[in-house]
Amino acid sequence: MIRVTDAIALDEREVEESFLRASGPGGQNVNRLETAVQLRFDAARSPSLPEAVRARLMRLAGRRLTRAGVLVITARRHRTQERNRAEALERLVALIREAAEPPPPPRRPTRPSRAARRRRLEGKARRAGIKRLRSGRPAEE
Repeated sequence: MIRVTDAIALDEREVEESFLRASGPGGQNVNRLETAVQLRFDAARSPSLPEAVRARLMRLAGRRLTRAGVLVITARRHRTQERNRAEALERLVALIREAAEPPPPPRRPTRPSRAARRRRLEGKARRAGIKRLRSGRPAEE
């Protein structure tokens, strides 16, 4: 089991990994070894995800989601297959954790109190008075 949150755990069988050749660093191995990892997770049909989390995950996934509802994450930053596998899994877990957090409630508009408006206007008048004193002509002696 892959523990995502206290309430959500994924079965390892829901995550499918395939390996491909990565571009970038790797020296002579880059043309011989399949170090890049492509992780596939069927978000649309996963029994592990609550419906609300599934909807938020599919919205967060963006271009990483196929039309069939499969989330595809590709990791090719590291030179070893193991580190790329770990990174791809970490990115999947982070994405599901982000989707598991409920969105904040919408902001309810409020109005400033009468006292707050009065304080604001008094402060503006005080500042205007200071500026008015500064811009006066110099007194002739």
